Amino acid sequence: MRLRALLDTDALGLRLLGGEDELDRTVRGVMTTDLRDPSRYLSGGELVLTGLAWRRDADDSESFVRILAQAGVVALAAGEAELGDIPDDLIVACARHRLPLFAVHESVAFATITEHVVRQVSGERAGDLAAVVDRHRRMMTSGPAGGGPDVVLDLLGSDLDLRAWVLSPTGRLIAGPKIAGPGLPADTCAKLAAEHLAAARTGRRGPHRLTLGPVTYSLFPIRSSGRSPQASRDVRETVLSDWLLAVEADAGEWPAERLDLLQGVTQLISVERDRRDAARTVRRRLAQEVLELVQTGAAPAEIAARLRVAAPVLLPGLGAAPHWQVVVARVEWEGGDIEAGPVTQSLLEEILVDPLATGPEPSDRIAVAHTGDEAIALVPLPAVSTEHDGSESGILADALLESVRDPLSAGLDGDGQVTLGVSAAVHSAEGLRGALEEARHARRVAAARPGRVCAAGHQELASHVLLLPFVPDDVRRAFTARLLDPLRDYDRRHRAELIPTLEAFLDCDGSWTRCATRLHLHVNTLRYRVGRIEQLTSRDLSRLEDKLDFFLALRMS
Repeated sequence: MRLRALLDTDALGLRLLGGEDELDRTVRGVMTTDLRDPSRYLSGGELVLTGLAWRRDADDSESFVRILAQAGVVALAAGEAELGDIPDDLIVACARHRLPLFAVHESVAFATITEHVVRQVSGERAGDLAAVVDRHRRMMTSGPAGGGPDVVLDLLGSDLDLRAWVLSPTGRLIAGPKIAGPGLPADTCAKLAAEHLAAARTGRRGPHRLTLGPVTYSLFPIRSSGRSPQASRDVRETVLSDWLLAVEADAGEWPAERLDLLQGVTQLISVERDRRDAARTVRRRLAQEVLELVQTGAAPAEIAARLRVAAPVLLPGLGAAPHWQVVVARVEWEGGDIEAGPVTQSLLEEILVDPLATGPEPSDRIAVAHTGDEAIALVPLPAVSTEHDGSESGILADALLESVRDPLSAGLDGDGQVTLGVSAAVHSAEGLRGALEEARHARRVAAARPGRVCAAGHQELASHVLLLPFVPDDVRRAFTARLLDPLRDYDRRHRAELIPTLEAFLDCDGSWTRCATRLHLHVNTLRYRVGRIEQLTSRDLSRLEDKLDFFLALRMS
């Protein structure tokens, strides 16, 4: 589409401030940014929308416009909501670089312009999608008259005979067609998400395809509006936060027009994703404010006042302030300088949603902040009850990861780890600092465990495992080697099973009868093996101290 067509569309509220001779330029995409240097997210041909948050003084305009012009941007549209009139220095800079400049009236949302451009550009690529979008402009609006991505998916089914679903990176169903037909089972969602993440990590070009039984699915990534596939310096910065579109069809033989059609649909859905992220801004800010107060040692009364402000936002209609739990998460990658804070924040928000819940709204009561590579969630609990075993209800560490472990492991692809720690519930502001430290300790316990996706809860901090994460690596290796290497060498040379025997013996609390039964051995055979263990290690398994040493060595190995 041409810039001139945008200016002629009254509903967009655009006013030309410069560049009248350049209005025949072709727009191939749209991007919203307030970065001082957005060049790595630009591929050329974009209309850039900005709220001018990058501008601190007049000199900033020249630098910003020069970067856009060098990247091949076709025009700049600046919003009037923040500063009112567009600064003269920006007008001069755009004129110098022959970059058309539009002013966007404060009553017009950038999402409206984005939707219009995406719809028009996609329509020029594929006439069938243009017809669908043109008949249903309401599909990306919220409320009773719209329906968000669900309406888009219904249109794919009714107009193009394609069944499709929007999934989160953990495999949660965010949107699906409302028309009659079988849904997508949870295990299928998890497998599709895992395939998508694994393919993205290996750099394979999409759409990715996966056959489950008689059905073949094609998977399309849904990226943030305006972000090109090459925008991120490293795929690990975004792979665990991007949504995906799963289409029940084999796209391998599709013509280019049909592939462009689905790419246009993903861009439309990305508008809803951006809208969802924008809606989280207040909750994230509240979490950040509370976290800063807790970490700086603010008075409990000050923290309590902030919580009273946060509670109505997180739990609408709740009369009294709730109890709280703290969840700490971290995504760590082996090698490379990967910015993990934002993706950890997004991932933790997703993990904390009930896996059976659908749509983007269930996360509306979750407040997650991030500091460095660590994300911290304040999770409100309307009430805390006591279970039969005396423990309190609330978030359980292992349950958080039960449904997301397989997809996330595929996305981590052997060089990353996701770890979570969960605190006990606290009943007042005084307990939040302790809860934060408790959750952090629990996360360190989880990080010491084998596996790519691990969690630990506050219940485990009363156990010996609390000590293990703080043992230096060289001490850990020396300790385990001294006790276990002789047994491993013996097992390898003689095809014996001394290590499994030792594990079973300790697990049975040293009971000869129970251990022999578990291993299907005669007691005399078991006594021979234990004797060999003692001989090779110069330890005595009848002594509590030696049993404890073996137990810790096995845990740390």
